[in-house]
Amino acid sequence: MTATIADTSPAPTTTTLAVRAAAVGAGGILLGFAGLQITLAAGAPLGEHVWGGSQDRVLPTGMRVVAGGAAVALTVAATTVARRAYLIGRPARWVAPATWGIAGYLALNTVGNVASTSVVERWAFGPATAIAAALTAFVAH
Repeated sequence: MTATIADTSPAPTTTTLAVRAAAVGAGGILLGFAGLQITLAAGAPLGEHVWGGSQDRVLPTGMRVVAGGAAVALTVAATTVARRAYLIGRPARWVAPATWGIAGYLALNTVGNVASTSVVERWAFGPATAIAAALTAFVAH
């Protein structure tokens, strides 16, 4: 005789699926920016496209260290958003307010990107961070 355990979890709702899709989108953007920061930390000659367009092609050592830290922070942010959407385990209590904080940070970052003298920040990073902010706020709700 074998015992069967019935799955009593509810079927995913459209809202749940939308939240998960938003988390995947926001996480993808955040991880894309983390990848950019890794390349900057490694010495890629893209400095004039970041930090307001005020840097030389290759960032100085101190800024490269900051870029490495930013890559870590962006990866943690992507993981937090994924946890909020139940894509990675169950979220702890701190995950909901942290997700709102990430959404707020991305909204502020959008303002900085749009005001930048760098064309790449203004026209590529600005819209990307605006989309990530909106998606993250949707996940946070």
